[in-house]
Amino acid sequence: MPAHFTPAFFDFFRDLKRHNDRDWFAANKPRYVSDVEAPLLQFIGDCAPFLRALSPAFVADRRRVGGSMFRIHRDTRFSPDKSPFKTYTAARFAHEARRKVAGVPAFFLHLGPDHSFGGGGVYHIDLGQLTKIRTRMIDAPDEWSAVRTQVDVQGEQLKRAPAGFSATHPHIEDLRRQNLYTLTEFTESDVAADGFIDRFAESCRRAAPLIEFQTRALGLRW
Repeated sequence: MPAHFTPAFFDFFRDLKRHNDRDWFAANKPRYVSDVEAPLLQFIGDCAPFLRALSPAFVADRRRVGGSMFRIHRDTRFSPDKSPFKTYTAARFAHEARRKVAGVPAFFLHLGPDHSFGGGGVYHIDLGQLTKIRTRMIDAPDEWSAVRTQVDVQGEQLKRAPAGFSATHPHIEDLRRQNLYTLTEFTESDVAADGFIDRFAESCRRAAPLIEFQTRALGLRW
């Protein structure tokens, strides 16, 4: 498939990093719409077929507001950094239960001049949901072992075993994880090349065994 993104996509974010204020953004909003928002929304729409092939329960929603695309505006209420805009963009292809269940698994895409990646898993979910996933690791250790043979599971770890879980369990390294995801890194050249959507699709396929395990652990449809 022809490239969705061009070098102008990354140029916009480099310029935004140097001029991260509302006046500059207002003056350059046409660039944002044409070079960032429009190609990303098209990309999201074009992801729908291969996501359905992985699982019909995950949603590619190309609406400008309330869809898969994250807002460019930062939430600065509790941050010492009051820069109003993110210097990257991202999309989250979440489970269909996202509006009813907190912390559902998702496939995701992050694109920026300093760091671009695709993959999926769970990130910053509440403790109740994370406990369900940890419990399934205990109850179905062979299933989790099968996931680990296919997926490079990543995620920040507690220093000790979580409360209620044995520090000597064979899967303690993963039980200690507060987030469980897998990532594939992309260069700017990758993102701006023809066929990038196929690279992203492959990153999702690599993440699928992990996301399927998490989805079933939470009692959701895969």
